[in-house]
Amino acid sequence: MSYFVTGATGFIGRHLVQELVDHREGDIFVLVRAGSMNRMEALIKRWGSARVVPVVGDLGEPGLGVDDDWVTDHAGSVDHFFHLAAIYDMTADDATNEAMNVGGTRNAVSLADALRAGCFHQVSSVAAAGEFRGRFDETMFDEGQHLPSPYHRTKFESERIVREEAGVPWRVYRPAIVVGDSQTGAMDKVDGPYYFFPLMKLMRDTLPAWLPLVGMDLGDTNVVPVDYVAKAMDHLAHLPGHDGEAFHLVNPEPQPTLDMVNAFCKAAGAPTFVMPLDRSLTQGGPMALLPRRLRPSNVLTGLVKNPAVQLLLDQTVGRLGIPAEVLAHTGFTAAFDSRRTEKALAGSGIAVPDLESYARTLWNYWEEHLDESTGRDPKIRAALTGKHVVITGASSGIGQVVALKVAQAGGIPVLVARGKDKLEDTKATIEMRGGTAHVYPCDLSDLEAIDRLCEQMVTELPSVDFVINNAGRSIRRSLKLSHDRFHDFERTMQLNYFGAIRLIMGLVPTMRDQHRGHVVNISSIGVQTNPPRFSAYVASKAALDSWSNVVSSELVGDGVTFTNIHMPLVRTPMIAPTKLYDKFPTISPAQAADLVVTAMVERPHEINTMLGNAGAIAHTVAPKLAFRVLNMAYHVFPDSAAAKGADATGGTRESEQIMLAKVFKGIHW
Repeated sequence: MSYFVTGATGFIGRHLVQELVDHREGDIFVLVRAGSMNRMEALIKRWGSARVVPVVGDLGEPGLGVDDDWVTDHAGSVDHFFHLAAIYDMTADDATNEAMNVGGTRNAVSLADALRAGCFHQVSSVAAAGEFRGRFDETMFDEGQHLPSPYHRTKFESERIVREEAGVPWRVYRPAIVVGDSQTGAMDKVDGPYYFFPLMKLMRDTLPAWLPLVGMDLGDTNVVPVDYVAKAMDHLAHLPGHDGEAFHLVNPEPQPTLDMVNAFCKAAGAPTFVMPLDRSLTQGGPMALLPRRLRPSNVLTGLVKNPAVQLLLDQTVGRLGIPAEVLAHTGFTAAFDSRRTEKALAGSGIAVPDLESYARTLWNYWEEHLDESTGRDPKIRAALTGKHVVITGASSGIGQVVALKVAQAGGIPVLVARGKDKLEDTKATIEMRGGTAHVYPCDLSDLEAIDRLCEQMVTELPSVDFVINNAGRSIRRSLKLSHDRFHDFERTMQLNYFGAIRLIMGLVPTMRDQHRGHVVNISSIGVQTNPPRFSAYVASKAALDSWSNVVSSELVGDGVTFTNIHMPLVRTPMIAPTKLYDKFPTISPAQAADLVVTAMVERPHEINTMLGNAGAIAHTVAPKLAFRVLNMAYHVFPDSAAAKGADATGGTRESEQIMLAKVFKGIHW
């Protein structure tokens, strides 16, 4: 069995090819423009299969521009022709949509006919239903629906071409709004609900999360993760007896748009919206007697489409990256019936996951990879462009996100960690986005290895402008469980303190010669608050703080400065073994990375939280009271299963734990 795939470099296409590589046999021919061959070769390497074979062509050419001899050689041998190449963008203009969606589909059908393909699989969209009102099932197509935009019109027309002009059997797939991978969060562009993420970030950073905001009923939407779409297409394409059918790749139950917004607001840590009126009052009851155009969600949609209102929106929310065209289509007028698809997928284990189960995964990926606010800030670009930034612990967590943000602002991350493969992956991501990075693998608990690292860097790099001491080890274990584990204290000091100062001491002579350099130490809120069970970890961070404070005074005239960030609890792999943290309020690695960027740009001596400062003051003015509060927490929060060397068990004082965690937000209990 062999396959031909257009749009393999696109978002859905990449996932579909991976499904075919993982679960099917035979060659997978992928269309690629001659100028995109390097990108395709990188993707083939990522797919990890020599069965993926590039075929040079162009979506805009008759027969996709594929060489006639190739077509002759492969005629009758392609079992499945997947056509995914298209524009999936509500904001694209009419000409672009027409050329890509309509012309491209016609050219793909022509090639499939010439190849005598076993089946032509068209990836359409629920947009083909336009503004149909009511239930739209999988047998329906041309119902006289209004098609309000170039995107809607060309999706409808491309599906019509397949139905009426294809000379081979066909199947049609209509995905809803496709978001990132539910397992990894991976997404390739800002689209659909992602347009609203910058606004949610602004809300998180300016408003308390507990503040309820007044919302209104915006109708229903429908989002599905890309991994569901790819798996469902692969399964449905290989089921016998379904030629000439369409499948709705949608959430079986319509999702209120406001519920979707709130799911992402919760994931972001932003305030959520409440509706002052129950939905039954705005959608049913007396409202049901009104003409549909006069119902609240439809009135809002109509208002947004007004040219004068669109101009106003462009000058307001448009500045946050929310196009007026997107606001005009926040909800669907149709409810998409997917019973045929659900029946065909029965027993496969393929189903749409609940949005709340992966909303945070999507948010984290956007915040770490797609949020471009760092690169757009002129002050940050001025401070970091062309600067070499040494980042330890750069293979994951805070360090990795700092590297991505530095590169986005024009800086050159110098990636340091023990695992070379992960560092190379981060470097590849940065280079794919047009940046530059260097990789220096090193075990930072090996002092002699650090000396060799410093010698190599000062020899090979033109400058060392910043050093981010991020690599660290955390141990949460009470003293009573530590009497026979003195090595816990030695290992923690070795990496968090000795390794950090050895690196700084190896690079300070170069920074002195440059007469410039800034060191950022990722310290901990624990240094200010002294939480129980963290004696090894807090002591190592306090030692680094004190060393930096002393050395700062010695280097004042040399242009070398320090910032200690007393970081609150961050959602990173380092805290994963302590399962009780799963329910605690934490900041994301991207929020932590923003603090690091602030430290590089503004160069304050310390960056603290209000709670950290309050803890430091309490230990100074009322130490006995502070220790009593900490002792209460010591008894409320038990040693973890990992600290005891036992299997995880449920806590018996969970409600007290969560209450303390929320009151003392960000402290490592």
